[in-house]
Amino acid sequence: MRFGLFIPQGWRYDLVGIDPQQQWRVMSDLVRYADDTPQWESIWVYDHFHTTPQPSHEATHEAWSLMAGFAAITSRVRLGQMCTCMSYREPTYLAKVAATIDHISGGRVEMGIGGGWYEHEWRAYGYGFPPAGERLGRLREGVEIFRQMWTTGSATLDGDYYQVDGALCFPQPLQTTSAANRIPLWVAGGGPKVTLKIAAQYADYTNYFGDAEQFEAKTQILKEHCRDVGSDFSQITLTGNVNVVIADDAAELDDRLAAIADRMVRGGMSADDATTHVDRALRGQPTVGTVEQVIDGLQQMSRVGLGYAITYFPDAAYDRSSIERFAREVMPQLDR
Repeated sequence: MRFGLFIPQGWRYDLVGIDPQQQWRVMSDLVRYADDTPQWESIWVYDHFHTTPQPSHEATHEAWSLMAGFAAITSRVRLGQMCTCMSYREPTYLAKVAATIDHISGGRVEMGIGGGWYEHEWRAYGYGFPPAGERLGRLREGVEIFRQMWTTGSATLDGDYYQVDGALCFPQPLQTTSAANRIPLWVAGGGPKVTLKIAAQYADYTNYFGDAEQFEAKTQILKEHCRDVGSDFSQITLTGNVNVVIADDAAELDDRLAAIADRMVRGGMSADDATTHVDRALRGQPTVGTVEQVIDGLQQMSRVGLGYAITYFPDAAYDRSSIERFAREVMPQLDR
């Protein structure tokens, strides 16, 4: 199994209590650790503007600005976002930004892309909140624009949502994938009728959630879409995001989860809301528990096709010991 690491950027109340003037140092130190640790293949950020599950005045650093900064201070680790919202930026502009950062990084950009979902954020930034069909239609057309710009250097499309006429992308990205000069494309989301069909047609990587049974069911749908559109399922890497909290026993796990909730409270959430969110988002997940439970959870996912785990550690900005323990005790138990 391959592994990526989310860098705390504030979106999940994961920089609370750190002076804003020190937050770049915290993020960049963790990025340099990952770059120096070969077990970590990639680093990731979220493309969001407001904290979740509730908007607050706590920091949320912008994804593509971070990508450029991370590109400049690293030399090995790959750089991704999980996932960029297509409608937050015009796809022509985003293709150009990604190509530029690909050059800054020496060819290490991964493009995670999706239709977007965080309604409060959409409306607050003046994007409205179109129906799911339009958001996914924008995703499909935007991905087509990416492909044209990254493979030919120019895009022309008279679509339902985007109209472009000879949009240029020079210099083109440094990378070559499937004999085409473009950035690897991660299509995020598990919608069975539309998103997985877009993934079947365009994706080098997919990224969807669920337990082993749900993951396997989505993968079967993806296979069917690949057959229908004539693409090679075996060329798509199946990935998923996993939240990791490691503890020696149940009492320590309770303490760790309580500390996460407490940070959310200090960030402005009520105690009840914070506890409810932590219990719903973390407690009981297959990668939350003892080392043995985390290994078992990942092995179950591996058996149903997960080939690349993008890991999120809620305490990463405050204490690197869980990340280091994961690299030392968990990773060696997973076939790479």
